[in-house]
Amino acid sequence: MIACTIISSCQLGRFVVYNFADVNDHKKFESRKLTATSIPSYFLNTDSGKYPKQVNDIAFEKYLEMNKTVAFIIIKNDTIQYEKYFKGYDKESIVPSFSMAKSITSILIGCAIDDGIIKSVDEPITHYIPELTTNGFDKVTIKHLLQMTSGIQFNESYINPFGDAASFYYGLDLRKKIKKMNLKNEPGKQFEYVSGNTQLLGLVLERSLKDQTITSYLQDKIWTPLGMEYDASWSIDKKENGLEKTFCCINARARDFAKIGRLFKNKGNWNGKQIVSQKWVEVSTKLDTSDGSARFYQYQWWLPSPNEDFMAEGILGQFIYVNPTKDLIIVRLGKSEGKADWWSIFTSLATAY
Repeated sequence: MIACTIISSCQLGRFVVYNFADVNDHKKFESRKLTATSIPSYFLNTDSGKYPKQVNDIAFEKYLEMNKTVAFIIIKNDTIQYEKYFKGYDKESIVPSFSMAKSITSILIGCAIDDGIIKSVDEPITHYIPELTTNGFDKVTIKHLLQMTSGIQFNESYINPFGDAASFYYGLDLRKKIKKMNLKNEPGKQFEYVSGNTQLLGLVLERSLKDQTITSYLQDKIWTPLGMEYDASWSIDKKENGLEKTFCCINARARDFAKIGRLFKNKGNWNGKQIVSQKWVEVSTKLDTSDGSARFYQYQWWLPSPNEDFMAEGILGQFIYVNPTKDLIIVRLGKSEGKADWWSIFTSLATAY
């Protein structure tokens, strides 16, 4: 009983017991539910068996399994070419997105701009989070957060229980922690990948939505329109008046993650309906090295081959890889990255297709 109380009420206690990000973390935290649609959409399935026979002289499926993969899907021309699950997982198994949620948060920012509830990426974030004005955030824009060029002071460590990333992940009051954030560099000067940027985006989004939760906005804007096949959830910091962990923690199935890739592959269009503007998709996935931005990162998406492909990526090796020219989507979910160079594997697969 004492242990349960410590886990539920203390950040350090949760860190000690749970220790490090795990593929079962969706079972550990409070969350808000996403509901499957009554008429789901499905990818065609040829089960063609078209996939590389070997990677580094190791049989492909053995390579996937030995590198801690739990799900691997290859979709070409909206048709599943290969789908395999490992280690007791199947198509109905829930896997946390971890930082793939950053890319989905970015999509929702684009939807909010389309809806007119956020005016522009050039707005200072203090328009939505005025309590950060005294911390010098009046020059930090939404674009700085999207590009990871805000200059915020944030320790991206999950190992240190008092580090910022662990504090955000295991903590019980994200809004309180955000109030204490500070800058260490001038905005727009340097890229630094830190989860604090995306959690700030989450608070901007929540404030712009007013009476609607971020999860319900995801339901309305993406989960229902894309015909998601399964229920899912978004982890929050606490049960009462919780805030979504927008830097991580959407808990869903591999096939539904693939639909996020299809949406962006088709420039925001889903079967004739524009879900998010084509302009947003294009600016989110093109090479831009201005104002301190990195050539391999744009609006919370990674760019393995700039202006050719893009992907969402999360700790433990969660990926949604998209190559629009090849009409190709790859989803890889795992218990860890293993020793694989997944970026190279995805780009090699795209070349082969």
